Amino acid sequence: MPKRIAILTTIYRYLSHAQHIGDRFLCGYPFRGRWHRPDMRVVSLYVDQKPEGEQSADRAREFGFQVTPTIAEALRCGGGRLAVDAILIIGEHGDYPTNEKCQILYPRYEFFKACVKVFEEDGRAVPIYNDKHLSYSFEKAREMVDDARRLGFPLLAGSSLPVTWRLPDLELPLGCEIEEALMVGVGNPDAMDYHALEAMQCMVERRRGGETGVRAVQLIEGPAVWEAGERGRWSPELLESALSRSDTPRGLSVSDGRTQDLLGSGDLKHLVAQPAAYFIEYADGLRATLLMLNGAVGDFCFAARLRGNPQPQSTQFLLPPTPNVTYSACLVSKIVEMFETGRAPYPADRTMLVCGILEACLNSRVEGHCRLQTPHLRVGYQPPRESQHARD
Repeated sequence: MPKRIAILTTIYRYLSHAQHIGDRFLCGYPFRGRWHRPDMRVVSLYVDQKPEGEQSADRAREFGFQVTPTIAEALRCGGGRLAVDAILIIGEHGDYPTNEKCQILYPRYEFFKACVKVFEEDGRAVPIYNDKHLSYSFEKAREMVDDARRLGFPLLAGSSLPVTWRLPDLELPLGCEIEEALMVGVGNPDAMDYHALEAMQCMVERRRGGETGVRAVQLIEGPAVWEAGERGRWSPELLESALSRSDTPRGLSVSDGRTQDLLGSGDLKHLVAQPAAYFIEYADGLRATLLMLNGAVGDFCFAARLRGNPQPQSTQFLLPPTPNVTYSACLVSKIVEMFETGRAPYPADRTMLVCGILEACLNSRVEGHCRLQTPHLRVGYQPPRESQHARD
């Protein structure tokens, strides 16, 4: 019998995360060279906002499920008890307030707690996938992970970047010794830097001993970013390696098609009007840097130096274009795996830690770009034996 799925989302519209993920449960998706339709059926949908042009009513008519006025009704399907086998929480997009850190206050935590309330009242819990951040607040994210453990249900969360294809197909050896890591990302704070941080985290967590947590962070912006590189705070060699994996260099590569050494030519400083550097100091001594370089490239690339290897290891996290964004199929395949097996393929602790790293970095910016100690981020966990990214 098909598993019954409830979708809880902020908005269901064209190119929203709800559409990318929800439609794959409704229509299927490409997976390992075939069209895959999971043995699952969407039976209910809760939508928080319904502006003109949103798709929830049309999808409900076409695929035969109900749109409910409350989360509890979506989980109980109009009855008196929990009536679904799994839940998708997709709190991304829509019109929501923004705080002083530029964080959009999406109600993911509130959606999750509404599910927990039903679980506690009905005496049964089911798997939950939570899209992207668990919450803008680390304390709320930690409470969500604690709730899942307390009630004994599998929880999966996070970005599609850790599970998409990599060019080249790089998997750092489990238990390797990472001397330094650097990530290049693009986009806005609290949206795209989250993606970049989680992509970097899925690589560095594979180091010897597993994840140990973060002891301090700092976010700097503007010319100070280049000055920090000149002082050796981040590695130009790793940046060169990461940029070499990009398929989207800007500048002369676009205007007249020539190849160019963005870093060596000095063009990087002219292309990036407002660089930002996120410095992460891990509890075991590893130092990692995220450079947000809007204007220079359009993709996400990673580089690291491993002990005993003279050459940097680097890769691009491949993000095929809209409207199909087939990397969402990579993510949905992992969600389906959890719904089918009852086990998350990678720990929600990763996403929880990244929520805390991002929040702390944004606090650093608000507090004058100062270095902040983060004893609350001593989050330890072990990564999956295999990295879980797409290979076929």
